[in-house]
Amino acid sequence: MRKRQAKKRPLLPDPKFNDQLVTRFVNMMMWDGKKSVSFKIFYDAMDIVEEKKQDDEKTALEVWKDALSNVMPHVEVRSRRVGGATFQIPMQIRPDRKVSTAMKWLISFSRKRNEKAMAAKLAAEVLAAAKEEGAAVKKRVDTHRMAEANKAFSHFRF
Repeated sequence: MRKRQAKKRPLLPDPKFNDQLVTRFVNMMMWDGKKSVSFKIFYDAMDIVEEKKQDDEKTALEVWKDALSNVMPHVEVRSRRVGGATFQIPMQIRPDRKVSTAMKWLISFSRKRNEKAMAAKLAAEVLAAAKEEGAAVKKRVDTHRMAEANKAFSHFRF
């Protein structure tokens, strides 16, 4: 289709937690269309989180959701050319983009960690992010700092 936005396809909730957000995360983590492998990694990571978490009132899924919301950026900078100069302009982020950015960061920084299996890497990054630490949270802080530093150019908004 030309010039028309693609329809959002409804996602099936995942089998274990019955949550669409989990399916979205698993789809992002998946490589080569291997969804069952991706689900196994996620569920194993949740089991590890369940063992290692400090907060006993929360389930592993709640810890993961906390981690996700701690990684979510609220503003980002976008490049815009004004009269031959390129400015970094801070912009609010759409809610769905917030979530997908947070997921991307969690996954990519999990992959860069030093643990053996991906499930262990993901679990460690989730536990770190839930405590407001770790590489993914640092990325969010840096993004916010960039936006704060370029606040002077916010009147160039699109």
